[in-house]
Amino acid sequence: MNQREAPLLAALYAHCARDYAHLHVPAHRQGEAVFPEWQGVKEILQLDLTELPGLDDLHRPEGVIARAQALAAELFGAGQTFFLVNGSTVGITALLLALCRPGEEVLLPRNAHRAVLGGLIFSGARPVFLEPVILEEFGIAAGLTPRAVAGALEEHPLAKGLLVIHPTYYGITGDLPRLVGLAHRVNKPVVADEAHGVHFPFYEGLPPPALQCGVDAAVQSMHKMGGSLTQSSLLHLKGNRVDVRKTAWALSLLQSSSPSYLLLASLDGARRQLATKGREMLERAVGLAREVRQILSRLPGITLLGEEHLGRPGAHGLDPTRLVVSVRFLGLTGYQAARILARDYRVQVEMADYYNLVVVVGIGTTRRDCDLLVRGLQEMVHREGGRQPLGACPERPPLPLARLTPRQAWLAPSRPLPLEECAGHICAEWVNVSPPGIPLLYPGEEIGPEMVEYLQWVRKLSLLVQGPEDPGLASLRVVVC
Repeated sequence: MNQREAPLLAALYAHCARDYAHLHVPAHRQGEAVFPEWQGVKEILQLDLTELPGLDDLHRPEGVIARAQALAAELFGAGQTFFLVNGSTVGITALLLALCRPGEEVLLPRNAHRAVLGGLIFSGARPVFLEPVILEEFGIAAGLTPRAVAGALEEHPLAKGLLVIHPTYYGITGDLPRLVGLAHRVNKPVVADEAHGVHFPFYEGLPPPALQCGVDAAVQSMHKMGGSLTQSSLLHLKGNRVDVRKTAWALSLLQSSSPSYLLLASLDGARRQLATKGREMLERAVGLAREVRQILSRLPGITLLGEEHLGRPGAHGLDPTRLVVSVRFLGLTGYQAARILARDYRVQVEMADYYNLVVVVGIGTTRRDCDLLVRGLQEMVHREGGRQPLGACPERPPLPLARLTPRQAWLAPSRPLPLEECAGHICAEWVNVSPPGIPLLYPGEEIGPEMVEYLQWVRKLSLLVQGPEDPGLASLRVVVC
């Protein structure tokens, strides 16, 4: 196959060149009726079409979409690739639907993305959560240890598979080949949430991609590091441990019946760009990131996550394009530092947590972007230095007891209850706090007194909370028994 092709992109432009009478949706008619602010992008909007002759159908691909997916499969080393227009979230959800039936167990890292919750609710699966390694210096989660995975496989012989994160949001990878070997030894499939690792195959200075490590399925957010439009992703299958037919059915159920051809075309074009220019673009990005790392590592009060913090089970490798910058010893939270950078220096970072900033140097990052970041942090150190370092976070409570599956808790009647009265009740919602990005509660888990005390501390510090109906944590929604 010729990786210089972009068959879907070419078919869309060929369709536009024929100057059809467009008596079909979408209503803006290739940009003719678009609102005034978008008049300047009418050329792109011409490609916002629907399932017309010659443009194929994502839910039954036989033409240009099928070929575009086949080109992606060849490039990434998959047996079959599916284009996703509902983000990596839909890929993770579909894989859990393909693997599990109600009540069946699946092994999951506790720091899995919230897409996993949707998959558990749809499938009715019973999660077996494994605790990831914590890098205490940064207060963040890394990967699973081989020991934890081996123990879980022995204790749960009927589990339908193992999900891994490769890499984490912080760019950390575990010893994935070893984890895959442990699971395959007992014929269990391994599926990878590789949302932040689509660029790994294209430069030798990056961690090995999940498919190369032997996983049976991988979901990648092409838009995050590969250059496609936001919300466009890829799902790869390899081997026969994950049922292709069930996966396709799940995707057909979950994905929009009116998929965006702009998203699909961006996947095709981004795949071609990675195939033809990916190494060159990533070499430049890695070089810029290394320069920034060298400068920032010399600033007092600033600590960067590096190879010296790894070399332990669960923390095997690091993506050099992702800089984790701890501002803890400046006496600032990551949230405060991110606000200062945006307000005073016109710098937007990828993410902030209590201790850290996460900075992504991607294929489109410019030297000016990096210079503004460096200048902003240099001046922040000068202005804000001299404070007392942030204190350590209280120890996170142990994993709660699961009383119901997430699906059972989701479907059960529930009501809000003041946080101080929640001990002993079953949680009906998802509660995640950063640091360390590990959900404190899943639907169906019992809320213990230690958890209430910890959440009161979270509330006092106004930490970022995701999931609950009341993000201020005055109350939690609990199951009505």
